[in-house]
Amino acid sequence: TKARSADEYREVLASNTEELERLSRMVSDMLFLAQADHAMTIPTREPIDLASETQAVLDFYEALASEKHLALSLAGTGSMSGNRLMLRRALSNLLSNAIRHTPEGGAIKVVLSSAEHAVQISVSNTGAPIPAELHARLFDRFYRVDASRERMGQGAGLGLAITDSIVRAHGGEIKLFSEGDMTKFTLIFPQLDKALAAS
Repeated sequence: TKARSADEYREVLASNTEELERLSRMVSDMLFLAQADHAMTIPTREPIDLASETQAVLDFYEALASEKHLALSLAGTGSMSGNRLMLRRALSNLLSNAIRHTPEGGAIKVVLSSAEHAVQISVSNTGAPIPAELHARLFDRFYRVDASRERMGQGAGLGLAITDSIVRAHGGEIKLFSEGDMTKFTLIFPQLDKALAAS
């Protein structure tokens, strides 16, 4: 209703763009979960080197982690049969949450390990523990431990629900341990199919 400077218009447009991108991500996430409700299938499967895929995701988040002076580390190796993009999305959700909730100067560790019939990816971070009574609800859609985070532009509470859906689509499960000054999410997948590995 009144004239504004070019800088003011740029600021408003930038804010609108950011909000539209957030809404776009939310719609995309909701569509993904709707597919999961109808026995989501994995579009393509291939052998995945977990060390290289995990390192690629860590490299993406390196700048955000450095802003908070967080130490990122990766240890171990492993391989599995699955969808590369879906796996990266699951890891990305866990790492973005870890970076958000780790106090400045803290540490985030990713550990890969293999057993006879399963491979595990553990993402742990230092910081205040998640109360035990909230563990069961963390994977519910739209659930946030702190409802104020939505107003702060920090997501709609869909990330962990999506990660859980991706893991289950691969025939795996996700476990949470949070005690003392450490929280750890562990993704457990079936071991790489030997026939697929040889192809």
